[in-house]
Amino acid sequence: MRAYDSRGKEPEFKIVINGILVISLLVVLFPFLYVLMTSFAPREEILTRGFFLIPHQWTLNAYGYLMSSDQFVGSFKNAITITVFGTIVNMVFTSLMAYGLSKPWLNGRRVLNFMVLFTMLFNGGIIPTYLVVKEMHLLNSFWALFLTGAIAPFHLIVLRSFFQNIPIELEESGRIDGCSELRLFWQIILPLSMPAIATFTLFYAVQNWNSYFNAVLYLNDSAKWPLQVFLRQMMNEGNTSLENMTTEYQYSPAVKMAAIVLTALPLLVIYPFLQKYFNKGMLMGSVKG
Repeated sequence: MRAYDSRGKEPEFKIVINGILVISLLVVLFPFLYVLMTSFAPREEILTRGFFLIPHQWTLNAYGYLMSSDQFVGSFKNAITITVFGTIVNMVFTSLMAYGLSKPWLNGRRVLNFMVLFTMLFNGGIIPTYLVVKEMHLLNSFWALFLTGAIAPFHLIVLRSFFQNIPIELEESGRIDGCSELRLFWQIILPLSMPAIATFTLFYAVQNWNSYFNAVLYLNDSAKWPLQVFLRQMMNEGNTSLENMTTEYQYSPAVKMAAIVLTALPLLVIYPFLQKYFNKGMLMGSVKG
């Protein structure tokens, strides 16, 4: 007879699955480890040793090089500004519209839902959207980034389903106590929807932090470019100069790797605090009960 564990699965099967998971983890972790270790290596070691994972000498010169760059620090501040205010705009517009569309008594609800679904298949296109932004005098403004991506249709649909799963009795009791719709939404619906709110806040934050194409399209002033645009310029244009820098570390591999680490660091720090809401929010919003 074959030996089974407490869950009825063969031990050999678990060994194979665990082995596949470990290999997958190493494959995913390897590039991150290489980038991190290279960022701490001196320029001479990178040029002489070639490929390595653990540097012989450790230095923070690449990070100091970036921190003393006005261009890098400015783009980092721009990325934070775009992420914070852009995420606030996203969540305000998305949550309010999702709450309204979750009400069966809303006039024109079917038409609005169809318009939301339609935008998931077709959009206005790059040129028409650019012309609208230009006519609204939003070029070279962060508002061009905030408003053109204010609502993601998929996030709206899932959040609408989440609101529909909240018992109607809670809303009725709030209306009996004299709550307005806005107060009902703020004091009853939102506290009950924290898993979904935290989940889509993370989604929008990642989207805004990684903003690149719209920033290149709508922001003509390089002083307003976010971090992703600066990082792209750094990777592609090795002859672009940084201010107040020595030529020893200018766009060396260590500096490029340090820029990648600093770009990914904020999201890596924020994600563990929202992880507990992530699965719960997605599952509860994806199933209509």
